Amino acid sequence: MGDSAYSFSLTTFSRTGKLLQIEYALNAVANGRTALGIAAVDGVVIATDKKFASALVEGEDVSKVEAITDSSGFVYAGVGPDYRVLVRKARKSAQAYFREYRETKPVAQLVKSTASVMQEYTQSGGVRPFGVSLLVAGIDGDGVPRLFQVDPSGAYFGWKATAIGKNYVNAKNFLEKRFQDDMELEDAIHTALLTLREGFEGEMNGHNIEVGVVSKSDGKFRLLTPEQIQDYLDEAN
Repeated sequence: MGDSAYSFSLTTFSRTGKLLQIEYALNAVANGRTALGIAAVDGVVIATDKKFASALVEGEDVSKVEAITDSSGFVYAGVGPDYRVLVRKARKSAQAYFREYRETKPVAQLVKSTASVMQEYTQSGGVRPFGVSLLVAGIDGDGVPRLFQVDPSGAYFGWKATAIGKNYVNAKNFLEKRFQDDMELEDAIHTALLTLREGFEGEMNGHNIEVGVVSKSDGKFRLLTPEQIQDYLDEAN
C-alpha cells in the first residue's frame, strides 16, 4: 500500500511520514499568482500579480494586499477565499490585543497567532488545510522592518526577501542576485517590480500589480495607488 492510500486523510501520516493533504495545499499555493516581499533597511515592500483571467472582470474591489494593523499587512498566493478568512481572523486577533494592551500587536506575535490558526487546520477532523501561503510585512515598535512567510502547515520563517506562488523558484533566484543588505525601500520597490516582470505574461501596469509598503519613517502600512505603481514602472523602463 503506497502513499496514495493516505492522500484523502488529513490527520493520518503516510508510511513515509508525510501529510499528503498539506502537500496538496502547497501545490495550490504553487499554482497561485506570484507574490513576493523584500525587507530593506528602512522598510518592507510586498507585491503581487493581480492579473485577471478575463478583461471583463471589474477588478477595483479585488484586493490581494491587505492591511492588518496600522504597521503591518498581508499578501498571499493560493486560494483567495481561504485568504479572506485568515485576514478576518488576524484583524480580530489584532483588535483583541489592542483592546487589552492599548498598543499595536507586534508583527512576530501576529505571525505566530496566524500560524497557530493554520496549524489547527492540519490536526482536526472534518476540515482541510488552508490553501494559501502568506507573506507578512511590518515594522515593530523597535523600528526593525520584518518580513515573514507562513505556510499551510503552520510553519513560519523570517526572510530578507522571498517569493511564493507560480514561478517562485525563478523569482527567488532573481532576488538572490539582486538583493543587498544595505538596500533602501525605493530600491526594494524597483527590485520587486523587476522580479514580478520576469515571469509576467503580458504588459504590467498600475492596475494589474498590487504593492504594499511600510516605511520606517512613519511606521504606517499603505497600498500604493495605481498611479504611483505606474510611475515606478515608467522609471524602470
